[in-house]
Amino acid sequence: MRIEHFAMNVPDPVGMARWYVEHLGMRVASGLDEPPYTHFLADSGGNVLLEIYRNDTVLVPEYATQSPLVLHVAFVSDDPGADTERLVAAGATFVEDVHLDGGSYLVTLRDPWGLPIQLCRRKW
Repeated sequence: MRIEHFAMNVPDPVGMARWYVEHLGMRVASGLDEPPYTHFLADSGGNVLLEIYRNDTVLVPEYATQSPLVLHVAFVSDDPGADTERLVAAGATFVEDVHLDGGSYLVTLRDPWGLPIQLCRRKW
């Protein structure tokens, strides 16, 4: 088996989809312009989908108040430092950067809606 998608109830799926396409290299595989505004966003390799929507019949989590250790979406980055600067200029908020033993480099940010995103350059 492989992962097909990961789904999240978010405050602004239309705006988020635009931002993720423009700044994180995702593409809209499918999108609705009416409630619940479901958008399936494909990663650059077309391997994993992120489903975002707004369904007001259930709680929309306050991602900005949750630790990135509870939930984050991680992206491969060849240059987390440069990507951090670019994303912060586009409205993201810096949280932390970590250099792990073994050479991996991780930067955690929050997108403009508070959802934690992580930029990963791994050395495995």
